[in-house]
Amino acid sequence: MTPTDLGVPMPRRIASPGMPAEGPLVDTYGRAATDLRVSLTDRCNLRCTYCMPAEGLNWLPGEALLTAAELARLLTIAVTRLGITSVRFTGGEPLVSPHLEEVIAAAAALTPRPEIALTTNGVALAARAAGLRAAGLDRVNVSLDTVDAARFARITRRDRLDDVLAGLSAAAAAGLAPVKVNAVLDPATGLDDAVTLLEFCLRHGYQLRIIEQMPLDAEHHWRREDTLSANDILGALRRRFDLRPDPAPRGSAPAQLWRVDGGTATVGVIASVSEAFCAACDRTRLTADGQVRSCLFAREETDLRALLRSGADDAAIEATWRAAMWGKPAGHGINDPGFVQPLRPMSAIGG
Repeated sequence: MTPTDLGVPMPRRIASPGMPAEGPLVDTYGRAATDLRVSLTDRCNLRCTYCMPAEGLNWLPGEALLTAAELARLLTIAVTRLGITSVRFTGGEPLVSPHLEEVIAAAAALTPRPEIALTTNGVALAARAAGLRAAGLDRVNVSLDTVDAARFARITRRDRLDDVLAGLSAAAAAGLAPVKVNAVLDPATGLDDAVTLLEFCLRHGYQLRIIEQMPLDAEHHWRREDTLSANDILGALRRRFDLRPDPAPRGSAPAQLWRVDGGTATVGVIASVSEAFCAACDRTRLTADGQVRSCLFAREETDLRALLRSGADDAAIEATWRAAMWGKPAGHGINDPGFVQPLRPMSAIGG
């Protein structure tokens, strides 16, 4: 079954004389990438069952990772030459990175200043939220799949729920607003968890975003029939809440928003698999070892680290980055018969 069979809108290739040498970071379908996702490390202090095995993975060696100076240079090129307006730092777990605050400060010092966000599991957030805010962080997304302690420990293989809850509270106190909660639901208990998570977020003023589980696990065990779809999730939520479509334009946002019980609070569902939003994608991705990925599910990467370390100038790096994005595919292809999961798992790509 193809995306067209599913009624998923796909972009159409535009007529063009060739790749632009300046201006927005565009592809051959006319999409402009303004949102940069930067992975700072592939390491993580949790072992979520849908992401990696209990023993962890073979982590990248330290010398393979971009240094703070290299990251600062690439951020400068992205913002001042490629038109990036939003930067999100991810991992693995970005709070494991020793230079997180340094690279946030480097991004915040750029002109024009991009919006700066962080996606974290929240385990170490409580002690650092205020410092991250002072460094220039604007907002935070915290991964939390359940507020049940036993389920949390089973999913993450770590008993750290209290630390995550403390991190959420500290983020709100530090002004990292809006505080968003990202949930990937367990197939067995997730529909119950969706309801309790939304109740929890409404109580504390957080914004819940529920994400369909994607084929990005390290062990390649993902099967569509074992996951919960957007329709499953919405059906469970509607048994407890009145949900109405949010009237605000969605734009390139991955989440379809729903107003809860007639108020202004919303819950978002990110249907990456069942209702792909590739036609509106505005993302470019940089891995912790300096590879540009045009798509989360790309099987090809473009090496910027080698250019950095061989003395290439900014113009050469810009041109290489533009070429990588110019070749971006129309969609991620999950629903195509010939889909092949990328070799790198989510922890090594960045969210």
